[in-house]
Amino acid sequence: MADLSTNIGALQLKNPVMTASGTFGYGLEFADFVNLEDIGGIIVKGTTLNPRQGNAYPRMAETPSGMLNCVGLQNKGVDYFCEHIYPQIKDIQTNMIVNVSGSCPEDYAECAARVDALDNIPAIELNISCPNVRQGGMAFGVTPEGAASVVKAVREAYHKTLIVKLSPNVTSITDIARAVEAEGADSVSLINTLMGMAVDAEKRRKVLSIGTGGLSGACVKPVALRMVYQVSKAVNIPVVGLGGIMNATDAIEFMLCGASAVEIGTANFIDPAITVKVAQGINDYLDRHGYKSVKDIIGALEE
Repeated sequence: MADLSTNIGALQLKNPVMTASGTFGYGLEFADFVNLEDIGGIIVKGTTLNPRQGNAYPRMAETPSGMLNCVGLQNKGVDYFCEHIYPQIKDIQTNMIVNVSGSCPEDYAECAARVDALDNIPAIELNISCPNVRQGGMAFGVTPEGAASVVKAVREAYHKTLIVKLSPNVTSITDIARAVEAEGADSVSLINTLMGMAVDAEKRRKVLSIGTGGLSGACVKPVALRMVYQVSKAVNIPVVGLGGIMNATDAIEFMLCGASAVEIGTANFIDPAITVKVAQGINDYLDRHGYKSVKDIIGALEE
């Protein structure tokens, strides 16, 4: 068996497969289907400083080769997480990572600071695709300045591994990646969902309650691969690749394009044990090609 261990800065992963936030709950929901400790890292659902109700229903829709969602970061807030969820997950022997969201840099920083105090949470993933309430709803992650402002505030308050999740809904994702690296990000993960919409022709209505939503699934993979490849060439920090990974071959492609680890999202809804199957598939690929370590294929795409 090949060595599947990899690292995201100081964060050590037993294998390169993690779960994407919002697709795996707090991990506990999947315990009947898979051994959680066989997963390299579990990124729990988005957590905000204050409770959020999320958007009205309907807020999910199937699309060809993918899905749309506008859940709206529904959660009970970081204090509820610390008091009620953390005690249930703190002893799971893998990397339990919290996805942190907010509406202004101060909210992000305060939420991150409270997570920082939890001994068994070694990292956070910063969702900068959230609307900036001070800028009329424009997402922080669509400008280098907006992205940098959040990362700077969080870096001052948070002292463990900081992964920044990048939005693909931008002109130049490499500029955003460089901006967050300059402010102290330990890693970047990409891509978050692409903005899309669905229409019911018979009713002549939008399908989702707020009209638009985030597109994920197999259909976004070519875009995600291109962006991971570009960003891995532009920054000196590790890249985590996600977007349409449905099997081990998809994951390997992301690693060849420069990803040190990957996240699986939409595929969890199809097969709740897909994470461990992908990890095994990566091992089979390494054995078949004579590689001793998964690190040997990171960025190994031939030009």
